[in-house]
Amino acid sequence: MTAPLITRTLLAACTAGIMTAGFIGGAAAEVTGQTSTYDAELSGFAYAYPVERFSFRSQGQNLQMAYLDIHPEENNANGRTLVLMHGKNFCAGTWEATIAELHKAGYRVIAPDQIGFCKSSKPEHYQFSFHQLAANTQALLEGLEVEKVTVMGHSMGGMLATRFALMYPVLTEQLVMVNPIGLEDWKALGVPYQSIDANYQAELGKTAEGIRAYQKSTYYVDTWEPEYDRWVDMLAGMYAGEDKELVAWNQALTSDMVFTQPVVHEFDQLQMPTLLLIGEKDNTAIGKSQAPEEIRKTLGRYDVLGEQAAGSIPQATLVEFPDLGHSPQIQQPERFHKALLKGLAGD
Repeated sequence: MTAPLITRTLLAACTAGIMTAGFIGGAAAEVTGQTSTYDAELSGFAYAYPVERFSFRSQGQNLQMAYLDIHPEENNANGRTLVLMHGKNFCAGTWEATIAELHKAGYRVIAPDQIGFCKSSKPEHYQFSFHQLAANTQALLEGLEVEKVTVMGHSMGGMLATRFALMYPVLTEQLVMVNPIGLEDWKALGVPYQSIDANYQAELGKTAEGIRAYQKSTYYVDTWEPEYDRWVDMLAGMYAGEDKELVAWNQALTSDMVFTQPVVHEFDQLQMPTLLLIGEKDNTAIGKSQAPEEIRKTLGRYDVLGEQAAGSIPQATLVEFPDLGHSPQIQQPERFHKALLKGLAGD
């Protein structure tokens, strides 16, 4: 992490509260067996939709949040806005198939890259918390003059969406969680804490091969389609690029946030209708590999956790996919989106 990296990030930021549009060009890398390289803001990796930027000040520094804002066709608009919150190993761009279906159904869709992730700023010094990321997102929505939203979070985004809904219940008309992590409190269950320094070293060691193996075992249940390699390249390219230390540091900080800031104990406080979409073959659990064997085998049981979460949330609707893993929206998009649209309509 060198000073020029931070200087470049700060120089890119503009006056607080100003939003500028600009399509991030460049074709998505082809899968050739050689990892592409990207800078800290994922330049050169194209999303399917134009990327805009929200410039603001947070914790004494100028930051930019990249986001997608896709409006429905005027003759098809249903008056509702969905905010999509990505997971830790995902980006706003990863939602592209879901965005297409929501757009077709008449929704306005806003999908930010959270600070510390993907095309957004990677600060060297930042106190990451779900409260802060939720506040950043609320500031974006205020700047866009959006007054009512349905918030949908996948993976880590499910934890963030929950925190957002708890902080802004009047703004949030519906909450949707797609295989959210944090349906259990790992530290309370005996998973040992791993320091930020240890997380940083682990992040520095990430490779395309390791990312692919992990995703195959949790996200897609030992299946693999060639199109998944695009998302592997997206992640691995940032770790292979010139800014890899800054990327790894931000990821280490956010790993600590995920482990130490559970939301599961507050599920009973959610005031809005909540839709849970759960791939039951998912086995994701933070720190599982460091846990003692007797604890490890009890973690990440989404076939159990989904039902427990639904029982804790006052107005919950649970939809389970017994044969799918952590990313049902990518693994079987047609089936997933049919259930999503039905749940959004309240059917």
